[in-house]
Amino acid sequence: MKKLTTLFFALCLSALALAQVQPQTQLQRITLSAGIHQMDIQLALTPEQHEIGLMYRTEMPQGEGMLFVFQTPTKQCFWMKNTILALTAAFIADDGSIVNLEDMKPQTTDSHCSLKPVRYVLEMNQGWFTRKGIKPGSKLSGRPFSN
Repeated sequence: MKKLTTLFFALCLSALALAQVQPQTQLQRITLSAGIHQMDIQLALTPEQHEIGLMYRTEMPQGEGMLFVFQTPTKQCFWMKNTILALTAAFIADDGSIVNLEDMKPQTTDSHCSLKPVRYVLEMNQGWFTRKGIKPGSKLSGRPFSN
């Protein structure tokens, strides 16, 4: 009976752990543009949503991404713990201008930081910005960057 109870307890813990590591796929979405290029973007608005970000996602269609929205501009640093996808982070000023782009290696704790205080960070599949010719200084439009 003790073995059965232990096995049941272990299975319950495993199920709980799996429930907590589900990717975020149902967040509010908006459309952003960079010139002629449109992006389908999930919004990470809360500290909990920021913490999970794109962790545990095994795929993400091209042209999709996640915009992390913070209350005030500060130096933002991101890492890739539990993130399987290779991503590029665009650190974005309030007016939608890209301050810097950082390619991030999956499943590492290396810090990738903004060069100046920003309120927005957009994560896209690695290589997407390069293929579209989007560089630091390029400007994004759409909510929250429009007046």
